[in-house]
Amino acid sequence: MRQLPLGIRIPDRAVFATFLPGRDAEAVHHLKALAGGEAAGTAWICGAAGTGKSHLLQAACVLAGEQARAGYLPLARLAPCGGGALDGLAEFDLLCLDDIDAVTEDREWARALFALHREMEERGGRLIAAAKRPPALTGWALKDLGSRWAAGAVFQLKGLEDAQALDALRLRAAVRGLDVPDDTARWLERRFPRDMRSLYDLLDALDEESLIERRRLTVPFIRSVLARRL
Repeated sequence: MRQLPLGIRIPDRAVFATFLPGRDAEAVHHLKALAGGEAAGTAWICGAAGTGKSHLLQAACVLAGEQARAGYLPLARLAPCGGGALDGLAEFDLLCLDDIDAVTEDREWARALFALHREMEERGGRLIAAAKRPPALTGWALKDLGSRWAAGAVFQLKGLEDAQALDALRLRAAVRGLDVPDDTARWLERRFPRDMRSLYDLLDALDEESLIERRRLTVPFIRSVLARRL
């Protein structure tokens, strides 16, 4: 994948294989099609924190990058750079714009986004954006830009049901070569928030410690890790 000169790296595990679709299978299918070049145009995904928006954008970028020019831009982080941060990026085959709602009410950014949208549309490029709300409920400095996004595919992410949270954790753990025994899974389910961001952050910490100590993810081991990190 061609890397953007912005000091931005996509986590190695941010791929479709580590994302449990659950109730968002339609959105995942469409994003895969866009990333693989089987679909064209734009897609907008929205939802609450922890529903997997960033993961899906990064996964789409990784998949597209296997055969095309792709880039991932976290716009909340890039907001201070101004709309000029988008200069020259219309040449990419796929661009994933995370937290787009952080800049849509800024006129300079809105003009830059409008130009990017128009240029990529003209040359057949693909755009995917993520925000908290759908285009119709997002603030826009340029109303026409909001209308353009609303005319594309829009998906409201529902997130995982409570019973699926640990299935998702086990899926990501399995990709890392980690096993989450039943007793450990039940212990985690009783004591930790069900939102996936919290569970994945915990898994990151446990993965690091298990590699250092060469330990399995047992309840006593998890307790000892948490005791050291609190």
